[in-house]
Amino acid sequence: MLFFLQVVVILSVCRLAGVLARRIGQPEVVGQMIAGIVLGPSLFGAMLPQAQAWLFPPESRQAFYVVAQLGLAMYMFLVGVEFQTDLFRKHAKAAIAIAASGMVVPFAVGVVIAAWLLGRPGMFGEGVGQMEGALFLGAAMSITAFPMMARILAERGLSTSRIGTLLLAAGAIDDALAWCVLAVLFGVMGESWWIGVLAVGGGGAFVVAVRALLRPLMRWAAAKGGGTLDWPVPPRTLSLMLTLLAGSCWFTDAVGVHAVFGAFMLGVGVPRGWLSQGLLRTLMPVVTVLLLPLYFVNSGLSTQITLLNSGSVWVVTAVVVAGACAGKILACAAAARLSGEGRRESFAIGAMMNARGLMELIILNIGLERGLISPTLFTVGVVMAVVTTLIATPLFDALYRRSETPDQRPI
Repeated sequence: MLFFLQVVVILSVCRLAGVLARRIGQPEVVGQMIAGIVLGPSLFGAMLPQAQAWLFPPESRQAFYVVAQLGLAMYMFLVGVEFQTDLFRKHAKAAIAIAASGMVVPFAVGVVIAAWLLGRPGMFGEGVGQMEGALFLGAAMSITAFPMMARILAERGLSTSRIGTLLLAAGAIDDALAWCVLAVLFGVMGESWWIGVLAVGGGGAFVVAVRALLRPLMRWAAAKGGGTLDWPVPPRTLSLMLTLLAGSCWFTDAVGVHAVFGAFMLGVGVPRGWLSQGLLRTLMPVVTVLLLPLYFVNSGLSTQITLLNSGSVWVVTAVVVAGACAGKILACAAAARLSGEGRRESFAIGAMMNARGLMELIILNIGLERGLISPTLFTVGVVMAVVTTLIATPLFDALYRRSETPDQRPI
């Protein structure tokens, strides 16, 4: 009974936060992310600790975690379904340049900050050395809020535009590289480089399998399904797609990459047409309205703003946020400019790539679960994720105006 009451509260608060976010020019998903923090110990727990402890007892976290992972996997699958592969191929060179710059420079900033933080007590977990700290913080600083970026661009009708495709492609490559770094990190922590080799090799093998095996299977299912653009996906076809999704998530998680990578790559492999449109029409409302908010609240329950209780910790927070913004925005803007984009469009790309959002929360949760970082550094990371995501949309809107950009050029 408590779980259903939790869902009532979560959906109500997330809906209200989403409406408020849209009124101030932010995407609804940003409001949901902040709602997760509001329902955690940072606000609800600080104001009404007994009520918060009763509504979200520790023993309920496991159920939350499982449902949240399901929602996250389904959402990343749908993001992959929406991904415009044909447009990506036309802009692959620029996307790779932007992604590489947006990975290398923030990673270097993260390595420097990690070296500084390792000398301060209470930031990393016990036994975390220079290499582990550098790899984790470098990956965390390099990540891009790829799912949130997809929703922001979709809300503005830019998903299939030149700049939208460039951003989605660069974000996907950026995050894939970051997951490879995490795979190597887990290999180092496990005192076996084979774990890292298995992750990178297994992830690559899965990409090949999607193209060579799963995509033909899905194309056959689409031909046999007999669906049209005006009808939902037939039950037998939907059952097959969800089975493939679960298997993809299991495999990539088993080899050490992460379930979200398998979900996204499977989505990219879905044949475009009635099947892709039907999946979006059938699943997207349930995922974004019901399941994804549970993931945000699951992260919010681990966020304790009260841990930022000293001037030195706030200095750490300011350094992390400033380093994240400077490294990402400037590097991506420079790469976009060298790739032929205009000055305003280049900085708009940098501003959007700077958003960390959901992907940052995923990495932070993994780090906290595995003892890499302390609850204090977890909270610092959440603040960085929120700030970079909040400023992304206003900066992008201020810098990018469709009527004035070369986005109208033939693609």
